[in-house]
Amino acid sequence: MPADHTHHLADHARQRHDQTLRRAQQALTELTDAGEQMTVARLANRAGVSRSWIYTQPALLDRIQQLQQHRASAGFVRDTVTRATDDSLHQRLVLAHERINQLRTENQHLREALAHAHGQLRAARLSTEDR
Repeated sequence: MPADHTHHLADHARQRHDQTLRRAQQALTELTDAGEQMTVARLANRAGVSRSWIYTQPALLDRIQQLQQHRASAGFVRDTVTRATDDSLHQRLVLAHERINQLRTENQHLREALAHAHGQLRAARLSTEDR
């Protein structure tokens, strides 16, 4: 009867699995650090593994989903902040236009007052010259 060496095969399979898992986790970290959108296909391509293998790894799938949700919520926050900024800028623009109109009106009144004052000065000069 031949000796049973199946434990060597099991050890080798376990080592290959651990190496592949580390490679996938490293690729996941690299993609996250690069700020790229996380997908199973992108991770599989980067790690050099099949998509079907990733789907058999619940820890990796959970991490991918967490990163996708985090990115989605960060995008929502970023959109909210942008909308708030747009609203704020719109309000500032409206106020600036109102202020411009006030200044135009004030300018017109000042020009009229200056013209009136010049008219009074001219009238005063003319009346002193006639004397």
